[in-house]
Amino acid sequence: MMDAPPPPPRKRGRPAKHAKLGNHGSALVTTQLNSRTVVAAVVGLPDTTTAAISNNKKDISNSNSGRKGEGNNGVEDVEMIEQTIPPARRPGQRGRPRKKTVLMVPKKRESGAAAAAGKAAGNSISDRELRMSELEDEELPVERPLEKPATRRSKKLSQAVPVLFPTPMESPRGHAPLYDDGGVGNEDVKDAPFMDAVVKVFCVHTEPNFSLPWQRKRQFSSNSSGFIIKDRRVLTNAHSVEHHTQVKVKKRGSDTKYLATVLAIGTECDIAMLTVSNDEFWEDVTPVEFGSLPRLQDAVTVVGYPIGGDTISVTSGVVSRIEVTSYVHGATELLGVQIDAAINAGNSGGPAFNDRGECVGIAFQSLKHDDAENIGYVIPTPVINHFITDYVRNGDYTGFPILGIEWQKMENPDLRKALGMTANQKGVRIRRVEPTAPAAKQLQSSDILLSFDGIDIANDGTVPFRHGERIGFSYLVSQKYTGESARVRILRESKIKECDIHLANHKRLVPAHIKGKPPSYYILAGIVFAAISVPYLRSEYGKDYDYDAPVKLLDKLLHAMSQTEEEQLVVVSQVLVADINIGYEDIVNTQVLAFNGTPVRNLKHLANMVETCDGQFLRFDLEYQQIVVLEAAAAKAATPEILSTHCIPSAMSDDLKT
Repeated sequence: MMDAPPPPPRKRGRPAKHAKLGNHGSALVTTQLNSRTVVAAVVGLPDTTTAAISNNKKDISNSNSGRKGEGNNGVEDVEMIEQTIPPARRPGQRGRPRKKTVLMVPKKRESGAAAAAGKAAGNSISDRELRMSELEDEELPVERPLEKPATRRSKKLSQAVPVLFPTPMESPRGHAPLYDDGGVGNEDVKDAPFMDAVVKVFCVHTEPNFSLPWQRKRQFSSNSSGFIIKDRRVLTNAHSVEHHTQVKVKKRGSDTKYLATVLAIGTECDIAMLTVSNDEFWEDVTPVEFGSLPRLQDAVTVVGYPIGGDTISVTSGVVSRIEVTSYVHGATELLGVQIDAAINAGNSGGPAFNDRGECVGIAFQSLKHDDAENIGYVIPTPVINHFITDYVRNGDYTGFPILGIEWQKMENPDLRKALGMTANQKGVRIRRVEPTAPAAKQLQSSDILLSFDGIDIANDGTVPFRHGERIGFSYLVSQKYTGESARVRILRESKIKECDIHLANHKRLVPAHIKGKPPSYYILAGIVFAAISVPYLRSEYGKDYDYDAPVKLLDKLLHAMSQTEEEQLVVVSQVLVADINIGYEDIVNTQVLAFNGTPVRNLKHLANMVETCDGQFLRFDLEYQQIVVLEAAAAKAATPEILSTHCIPSAMSDDLKT
């Protein structure tokens, strides 16, 4: 008998790398040998590819021993075959083709019965190999799909809920794709119910033309926000519906705009109240509830429809400051709340909610300055409740009353001593009293105002507000209603007196608003006369009118007081050039002081004096010692032709004809 040939030398170095998997699929073959497992990847080949398999046999030896057979800890040799895989070649690929990949694959073991038959046929096989074959009859290789090893990222993505891009379900034709949650898109949490009470306000404005007061400007539209309150009412800002021609509102998630009616406009507090007659608008809507005045650092959420999109927007911040604030639209000073949430164009009229879903204010203005960022203001609930209560009591908005005085701080000790104040007395000095205010009957200059309605006033004009806070005493006045009385305590000539003051609205010489009325005008011989108001100055000189307007008019605006209820500031607005007014073309926005020696009280007074004048000349005394003189008969005769030339329907506005 010849000796068996020696085994081939064991290859050293790194094991051969597995072939990369292509797009043809793959399977994992596992062979169980006692307690050890040998795993090999079998790459599926296309039908057109012929796999060349050789009969060369290789041995897998134990990594702990170089011996084979009985010395390998009972592990039987596994026969391997070489499987040659042609390299994948893409269409149009250039260059030298890759080398063929040789993969060692376990040879399929014959069953015990087949091995016994082979031995009987004379094949050489040992008894031990026969026994191992019989044991492994039940443990033949099993094919299963190859799974990609799970990475940390894939595990996180598989655990993410919800899926970022869920698979849409089949939906009816003409509708947006439906998702697993049954709605359009994927909503995890339902919005708070108060969000549905916020509406979008659409308004068409037609502003008066103060330069050409006999006509109006071109109409324009604006978008703002509002919210629904009880009793079928909607609140928004006054400047959102000022000079309105048409107002419409739309609920969140609706495609229908409903016509709205303006019930009241509060110019001083910049609040307007609307209603909708269509019952469909009020279905499935929960009115907003009002909360108390917030405190510093309380979280607030402003909801509305600002510029930058069509859907509802939410911004959040905290309460930064609470004090008496200047209201730009109303030209007044009322209680205001400063927040650091963004308030942009379109947010006007939108509610500000606290963390309990209660409305604590209405967004209405923001501070735009190079040195300021994220400074917005909301109208607090005390001002909102005052507006609503005023409307309920009177059926209309009557306004916020004033005391009608100008005052001076008494922080200087010498000043207090000179006016007879003791060391424990505090208050403010009254500088002037409005002649048209009811307080003019009880108060006078240099009186010391010590208290208002039983609340002591400090030397700086503040009163206790809340714990650790003080506020201007004008806040106490603004909490009153028009027609009510307040008890004040004053110090006059070192004597304390108490009196009841009747409170009324402020009568300005230059009004801040014309409250939706068309401007008044009167035309004679091409000379246009008008009454001064803040909208008139803004129309003539722009938003910086308080810098660009004539000094004389600004002085009247800031410091002058009306002496009577009907007093107005009348000016020559412009001169429509004609032969009759040669030499007067350059007169613009100059105050008219008198007509034929009689002081002018208001525009209607001037028109009546000119129309009833039977003298030969008409003389107008103007500011800066200017005069305008016209022959009465010629001036009145030239007026109709000038009106026809400029397409002016009438020589005077309708309010001057009555």
